Amino acid sequence: MRNLVLEVAANSVASALAAEAGGAARVELCSALEAGGLTPSHAAIAITRERLRIPVHVLIRPRAGDFVFDDLECEVMQRDIETCKALGCAGVVLGVLRPEGDVDVPRCRVLIDAARGMSVTFHRAFDFARDPKRALEGIIALGCGRLLTSGQAADAMAGAPLIRKLIGQAQERITIMPGGGITAQNITAIAEATGAREFHASAKQRITTRMDHPPPTLGEMEGVHWQTDAAEVRVRVDALRTLSSSAHPSRRNPSQ
Repeated sequence: MRNLVLEVAANSVASALAAEAGGAARVELCSALEAGGLTPSHAAIAITRERLRIPVHVLIRPRAGDFVFDDLECEVMQRDIETCKALGCAGVVLGVLRPEGDVDVPRCRVLIDAARGMSVTFHRAFDFARDPKRALEGIIALGCGRLLTSGQAADAMAGAPLIRKLIGQAQERITIMPGGGITAQNITAIAEATGAREFHASAKQRITTRMDHPPPTLGEMEGVHWQTDAAEVRVRVDALRTLSSSAHPSRRNPSQ
């Protein structure tokens, strides 16, 4: 029986190091988790690649908001993918939709061609697609190896019924990876409900200000930030390992 594994959304080099220390199988390196994740800086990618032993997948998303990207934004994304390839990253995480809610196949194909030689995950842009069954077939046809989804719900637990249907539809042609609101308390239940083998979580904690001087109140400029916590990663990894060793007979077998 194959092990269940955890991918951690790491919003900094420090978060990536904590993810590895906690036992994550790989990281999705990003920035601005509070905005749903954006492409990290060149330096953050380079240093993470230098210091981590586990695979590094990089989020390719040039701005917050919807996933309908124009030609200029796609050019930026393509350049970012080329940077990731030059730095030796194991994979990239991307997704582009059309205004009507379908997968933008032509734009995605250009980006995936640029990523040739790296693993490609289609991210939660999928959760905004109007027809999940059709979108999944388009993503598979593009050659993506993995799909990150909350099952088009607020979190993976609520979206578990659709995720399980997607795994059945995929028939091991792609790995369906639940993500969104996965905690140490619900990861086992999500695994049982979906039959998934890979899971995505940030496992983060709130870091208070390092300033001794009391910071002023400046609205969105808070003196706190979020960072992956190795202990939070570890409890999720341990829960998956316990479930893996139990060899539950109802679990399905999506591809790696």
